[in-house]
Amino acid sequence: MSDLRLRPRRAVLLSLLALCAGVSAPALSADAYPDKPIRLIVPYPPGGATDVIGRVLAQELTGALGQSVIVENRAGAAGNIGADQVAKAQPDGYTLLMGALTSHSINAALYRGRVTYDVEKSFAPVSIVGTVPLVFVVNPSVQANTLSEFIALAKSKPGYMTMASAGNGSPQHLAGEMFKRSAGVDILHVPYKGSGPAMTDLMGGQVLSMIETVPAAQGNIKAGKLRALAVTSPQRVDALPDVPTAAEAGLKDFEVSSMFGIVAPANTPAPVIDRLNGELKKILAKPEVKASLLNQGAIATWTTPADARARVSAEVARWTKVIDEAGVKGD
Repeated sequence: MSDLRLRPRRAVLLSLLALCAGVSAPALSADAYPDKPIRLIVPYPPGGATDVIGRVLAQELTGALGQSVIVENRAGAAGNIGADQVAKAQPDGYTLLMGALTSHSINAALYRGRVTYDVEKSFAPVSIVGTVPLVFVVNPSVQANTLSEFIALAKSKPGYMTMASAGNGSPQHLAGEMFKRSAGVDILHVPYKGSGPAMTDLMGGQVLSMIETVPAAQGNIKAGKLRALAVTSPQRVDALPDVPTAAEAGLKDFEVSSMFGIVAPANTPAPVIDRLNGELKKILAKPEVKASLLNQGAIATWTTPADARARVSAEVARWTKVIDEAGVKGD
């Protein structure tokens, strides 16, 4: 009889122990993180800026975390294939995305209904890791030495000025659309298949202006083949110290940079996110890491996870507005 009375108590006790074990398991897992290799998905082919930056950070994280961080390239569909893979991965911190976050934010607006993840809801941001400023350049034949002079010239000849871009819906294209609205000018957009062909025609005079990344344009600027009128970052760029910001050149509130960042699947435990974020803070402060990113045209940047989330949301809102107002359609 005594044993029969104890059985329900034992069952209750065992149930409580099992429940406690289940509750504490994620915390223990997060405390022990990482205990196996981590995959860092790069949603673009090897060799590009996103890939190179990802490999630099993967190497540094490997040393900091004591586990291998392995870069895997999952290219295709303008970065959407790799991003979708991470969005659907287990939220345990062992699959991360090295994202070109500005491009992913643009894709969210440009390919609405065709992107299988939500850039704001499907990921837990870890940190912004770098920003790439853009620069407004013109063919040297253009009779404008400042951004204000260019705007005045464009207003005097509506529809005459042309602006090249790396492709329809690219960050450069949308920055140009944003410029047209900010400056109140009518300029014809000429899309190319990549920055290289666009730059070639700009130097040849087939098109007259372009907004391009600083690393892609700086060599031709320094060689005198292009004239730089303004950079689109809040501060001047070390690579082009004599080029004013758009604000300094008279165009207020026109700031555009391409953001790179690391994100995890949504619902990844906060202690895991915080561990990664803390290591990235130390890594991105290293002079050699800053130099490696600068070689790719990126300014090393660190943010809290909350700030990274806010910046991604702001990017989505900004580019959705530009795309809708300009009537831009995805290819």
